[in-house]
Amino acid sequence: MTHRLVVAISSRALFDLDASNEVFEREGVEAYRQYQIEREDDVLAPGQAFPLVRKLLRINDLLSDSPVEVILLSRNTADTGLRVFNSVQHHALPIERAAFCGGESPWRYAIAFGCDLFLSTEAEDVRRALEAGIAAAAIVPRAAQGIRESGIGDGVLRLAFDGDAVLFSDEAERVYKAEGLSAFKASESAAAHDPLQGGPFRNFLATVHRIQSAFPADACPIRTALVTARSAPAHERVIRTLRHWDVRLDESLFLGGRAKGPFLKAFGADIFFDDQEGHCESAREHVTAGHVPHGIANEPSG
Repeated sequence: MTHRLVVAISSRALFDLDASNEVFEREGVEAYRQYQIEREDDVLAPGQAFPLVRKLLRINDLLSDSPVEVILLSRNTADTGLRVFNSVQHHALPIERAAFCGGESPWRYAIAFGCDLFLSTEAEDVRRALEAGIAAAAIVPRAAQGIRESGIGDGVLRLAFDGDAVLFSDEAERVYKAEGLSAFKASESAAAHDPLQGGPFRNFLATVHRIQSAFPADACPIRTALVTARSAPAHERVIRTLRHWDVRLDESLFLGGRAKGPFLKAFGADIFFDDQEGHCESAREHVTAGHVPHGIANEPSG
């Protein structure tokens, strides 16, 4: 049996709820409730993560044991959330499980559901999920280009990851921050045969890899890429670490500080996970980006 991949997603990441949220912010809870009830048969437009979710769920059409489950998490009540579930059904998304939390944060149910990944537009919810050991990312608002699947057009799900503080721990990044680029390269060269510790997305990547292994290499519906600012000689430790984990990445891009956005566009990423907001800004011009608020880059300065 293929290892199950369970993804939790907030309703605002899955659907465009900006207009609804403006009503809540401007007029309060009761006005929001009436707004949603009056429009519960009006289908919500896709949100930032909609194409990703659709591709994830399509994998179940290819394997008999349906290895992917997506769970909806929402701050709505079930009453005001009826519009969300009506939209799920309209878009023919096979999502059956949900938690409607009546204004409270829903992140804790990602633990109860045994989720491998949590996606939300609420940064604080994402931080708390990361602290609980769940791979999590805050969806970054996309540049004004609309919601679309990757430009490759072959239906393959393309996942792109930063390395340090995402797939790997931030141990190397701490050397860079404290001592500079030359010390970082020297340290990584000296430790080239010592595997890096895993970061918050290590287990998620391993689960994705196990699903990939159920398909022939030339007919896999998932493609993965490492997109890192590292360059030679700091590449060797990364390669040996992945070999030590027995995990395959389909593509590895060592960019030596180049802006990541154009490369992610060329890869056709459906989502890119990075711990640094600057890299997410570059990425969001071209693809959906998920900020991972983890590691030294996200610690308060001073």
